[in-house]
Amino acid sequence: MNIFSRLKEGLTKSRENFVNNVVSVFDTHKYIDDDFYEELEELLVMGDVGVNATNSIIESLKQDVNRMHLKTPMQCKDYLIKNIKEQMRVEKDDYDFLRERSVVMVIGVNGVGKTTTIGKLAAIYREKGKKVLIAAADTFRAAATEQLEEWAKRARVDIIKGKEGLDPSSVLFDAVTAANSRNVDVLLVDTAGRLHNKKNLMEELKKMHRIVEKNFEGVKQEYLIVLDATTGQNALVQAKEFASAAPLSGIVLTKMDGTAKGGIAIAIQSELGVPVKFIGVGEKIDDLQEFDPDTFVDALFDFKKEGAMEDLSKVEALHFDD
Repeated sequence: MNIFSRLKEGLTKSRENFVNNVVSVFDTHKYIDDDFYEELEELLVMGDVGVNATNSIIESLKQDVNRMHLKTPMQCKDYLIKNIKEQMRVEKDDYDFLRERSVVMVIGVNGVGKTTTIGKLAAIYREKGKKVLIAAADTFRAAATEQLEEWAKRARVDIIKGKEGLDPSSVLFDAVTAANSRNVDVLLVDTAGRLHNKKNLMEELKKMHRIVEKNFEGVKQEYLIVLDATTGQNALVQAKEFASAAPLSGIVLTKMDGTAKGGIAIAIQSELGVPVKFIGVGEKIDDLQEFDPDTFVDALFDFKKEGAMEDLSKVEALHFDD
């Protein structure tokens, strides 16, 4: 099964609920009027797309309707898809950390799939020919290190660990030392999954940042937050809380196969201004995928990857020639 097929299968719940409801608006309305826009807006918000992203999508759609002189809702469908993709655009340099020597701090509350994400990231890097090391710096959660050890074995990478309750920064220091001596390309760091005291979390992350700056020169530091897509708007709240304590540079959305509200991926990126970089659509080690907005939205709306949408540039050219 190729990447698109696996992603499409993983988004089945969202497609059967959120997307089918949205698509039905184009079939049930005869005219592009206020009622059409209001129902479309309501369904996007209900699908956890979020108010800000929804407003932006609807406004862009209205502009397309006026610019292209569209007459029926069915003519709007491809433009809605285009505007959703634009909301989720990922810049080319957002994935530089996959190619450069880097330290990836993985952040998130307990239970979101942080440990499994680290294991899957390790496998992704290893497939790219990178030498990977994991730092088990979440020393406060019972059994966190044991779980991470199991994932390190599955990904066939080394791990640096410390005793439970040990200062996370001391584990990171040992890991940085080992990374230098072993000429490691990527150091993946599991951080404490707690958010009850933002000040302590911020100080802890700052301390870890300084350790890397001082002892691991010339590396790119990446801060990925792991969010559980099934929690919907709660995931957005968590992201905002962590964003106030850490310089987030990317989002990993897990359990996308378990949610009927796939729109949360659109909302989080729009609200935070931080790109979704990976999505998880299953439990297997290769079920974490680099995020591509075109592939994601095509899979979400059940379009084929190749030749699915009309070539809008040709359609627009015809309109402009009229």
